[in-house]
Amino acid sequence: MCIVAGMRFNRPRRPLPARRDAAPVRTVRRWAALPVAALAIALALTGCTRVETTSPGTVRQEAGKTGKGAFGSVDCREAKCIALTFDAGPSKNTAQLLDVLKDKQVPATFFLLGKNHVERYPDMVKRMVAEGHEVASHTWSHKILTDIDPEEIREELSRPDDAIERITGRRPTLMRPPQGRTNDTVQGIAREMGLSEVLWSVTAKDYETNDPDVITKRVLDQAGRDGIILLHDVVPGPDAKGYRGTLPAVPGIIDALKQRGFTFVTVPQLLAPGTPQPGAVYRP
Repeated sequence: MCIVAGMRFNRPRRPLPARRDAAPVRTVRRWAALPVAALAIALALTGCTRVETTSPGTVRQEAGKTGKGAFGSVDCREAKCIALTFDAGPSKNTAQLLDVLKDKQVPATFFLLGKNHVERYPDMVKRMVAEGHEVASHTWSHKILTDIDPEEIREELSRPDDAIERITGRRPTLMRPPQGRTNDTVQGIAREMGLSEVLWSVTAKDYETNDPDVITKRVLDQAGRDGIILLHDVVPGPDAKGYRGTLPAVPGIIDALKQRGFTFVTVPQLLAPGTPQPGAVYRP
């Protein structure tokens, strides 16, 4: 996948980087730096196909034209909204994270892993829903969806949703592809399954550092209106021990952004009065 100025391009597969997240913003900058002519040549050579992503502001604007939908507790046309999201939980650390969010009265969106997480910590999933957070999917076992066949993609997407629905009685409508990697095949299957994809605009790269101050600075440097912040609950895999610097950074991130006038919302609230549409890919 390549993303250029808010548009997604599909290209032939290439070896994946060793890191856990492919930050869309960095990809945008790399391609956006090319002159127009060079960019056109590069896209032709890679065989990319233009596919648009959708920003939260666009969703709100389109919904406003129809006069349908509800804003809930916040109107993000007026408030300076931002969404805090966490990937790869739940874990034994999730209770502490939920305690912080409860104390700060901040809702978040959790993109949960099925294998070794949702089924191991069902009480944490129930608590997320009970305390007003949005529960979504980060696949079953963190496989890169663009590297597997359609039936495997369906399994990676259906199994965590089945588990979450058994636990909470509610089936997720949002998912985040591992490393943010998606293509037309993934989009099509997500559409079939009633799922929207959610990428991000702010990443602390908390897989690179355990320093809370570094994580805080990275988030604050990138934060903007309608932003979607990517942080992590735990490292994917059976030996997950958690991101040691992330939890200590969260209170300071929340306080600093509140001081800047931001209102924290879940991803669906960020789109309201619009609603997530199956097959859509959302990214600020």
